[in-house]
Amino acid sequence: MNHGKQMVGLAGWLLLTLAAAALGARASITAATFYGQLAQPGWAPPASVFGPVWTVLYVVMAISVWLVWRKGGWRSNRTALGLYIAQLCINVLWSWLFFAWKLGAAAFVDILLLLALIVATMLAFARRSALAAWLLLPYLAWVSFATALNHAVWQLNPAVL
Repeated sequence: MNHGKQMVGLAGWLLLTLAAAALGARASITAATFYGQLAQPGWAPPASVFGPVWTVLYVVMAISVWLVWRKGGWRSNRTALGLYIAQLCINVLWSWLFFAWKLGAAAFVDILLLLALIVATMLAFARRSALAAWLLLPYLAWVSFATALNHAVWQLNPAVL
């Protein structure tokens, strides 16, 4: 694959991933206020932590998927790339379930599905690029933490979520 096509591919994966981030952010417009009003466990980070962490994670995710895509494109990586897009959609849905629609139980089910899809994506990526799989490890770690936080906040706020 020539250099120009690789750069267009990287730009495309960044655009797709950051578009998903923006769609999730749209659901989270009032997230800081809403999150701040919820009862939270003592180990919950301040709302100001989430934006910077997610920004870095989304960029790294896009690089990861690009590393897989560049090894044969869609034709050779249909399953791995499909899993990536599926987990990206479930990631976006979580923001809508939790922040926009205030459905704590549904958000928790969604994030459990997201965890499973991240693991499946990592395993599929590992077959094409070990680095691509490893780059998703911080994402898996953060979503694992977010899963525990989602559950705790949902349980502490049954009347709201």
